[in-house]
Amino acid sequence: MKNGRLYISDLDGTLLNGSGKLSDFSRDNLKRLLEAGLNFTVASARAINEIKPVLGDIPIKLPVIAINGAYLSDYKTGRHLIINSLEKSIAEAIFDIIRKANLWPFVCTFNGTDDRLYYQTLSHPAMHWYRQAILALNDQRLRETVNLAGVFNETVISLAVMGDKEPVGQVAQMLDEQFPGRLENFYFENPYSPGFWWLTIHDKKACKSIALRELLNMTGFKREQLTVFGDHINDIRMFELAGRAVAVENADERTKAAADEIIGTNDDDSVVKYLLEENLS
Repeated sequence: MKNGRLYISDLDGTLLNGSGKLSDFSRDNLKRLLEAGLNFTVASARAINEIKPVLGDIPIKLPVIAINGAYLSDYKTGRHLIINSLEKSIAEAIFDIIRKANLWPFVCTFNGTDDRLYYQTLSHPAMHWYRQAILALNDQRLRETVNLAGVFNETVISLAVMGDKEPVGQVAQMLDEQFPGRLENFYFENPYSPGFWWLTIHDKKACKSIALRELLNMTGFKREQLTVFGDHINDIRMFELAGRAVAVENADERTKAAADEIIGTNDDDSVVKYLLEENLS
């Protein structure tokens, strides 16, 4: 490789195209770069079970950051190297707030051996959409249960609420007020299903930037050697940590404002083109 930098890319809206896929151009050239020794991995809101189906045989050797930093995991085996979970009492209190708002969450857990993604009631079309998306990935985590409250005996990684903008936003506000400084939450409109609003709820330690610090410690790279790519507000803290922050043109305006550089869109293979130019030109 031309330089000794470490590259970290977000997936949806950044490395993946608007259909949530890795283009043939990006796949072929990313494989070529990695085989030549590029230091590259990804940091995503997706679970490792959702990352692997879209990246497939990309030979990533460095740990991947999953569920916004809740996990630092080995890409090949899926083994979790670091887990940043919610305290049981806080997870149960969050669930109570969600239910009082007449909403239902998906609950992501780790049972000591396997990842699980539980649901009890699909109370909104957004939840049906997500279930179908998970099934399409052949994600083995998915579990229907008649007693969602019972899953809090497992290690709770995150909760996700999906529905209309106002009720989901009200839950987001209540959680901010009741757990100041305790949670890392993201409230946003799903780019793949406009009109469906999501709230993802994590422990404050489940942050891409915190997981990235752990990765730097594990690999020996310095912040100055780090280049990150992103598009969404959950990438901003990662941008603030990196020596160089690169936003794609389709990024949220707040994310662009935090970037050192702005490149083309995710539909133009801009991340991989950037990597090619910097490392093989």
